[in-house]
Amino acid sequence: MLEQYIPVLLLIALAVVTAVAFIVLSRLLGPQRPASNKLGAYESGMDPIGQARDRYSVSFYIIAMEFIVFDLEVIFLFPWAVRFHEFGAGTFWAMMLFIFILFLGLVYTMKKGSFDWASEPIQHRNSREKSYEIS
Repeated sequence: MLEQYIPVLLLIALAVVTAVAFIVLSRLLGPQRPASNKLGAYESGMDPIGQARDRYSVSFYIIAMEFIVFDLEVIFLFPWAVRFHEFGAGTFWAMMLFIFILFLGLVYTMKKGSFDWASEPIQHRNSREKSYEIS
């Protein structure tokens, strides 16, 4: 029974040996020229400015969540589109409802100003204006 796993174990062992060999060879044969800019943290090609605890805009997270939602939509949409002709009208209308609900969510976030990177979202500006009026 265990002899069925021998090829898999050999493949894993070969992969580990190859990875370790490449790391050792690059360390032995590669150039060693450390510099302060090479040893520093990589910040997406930009110089790290400010504290690491600086807060991101809420719009950044909203855009990230929308990206995930629309990726999931594509995951559901492609298999349905491939087998579209095999299904009845019920699946067509169910998918149209699914797309419509996602579209309403997109319109809602556009109305809230989450895609407007030049300024803060509308709800934040209104709350600040009200706080200035009260003071």
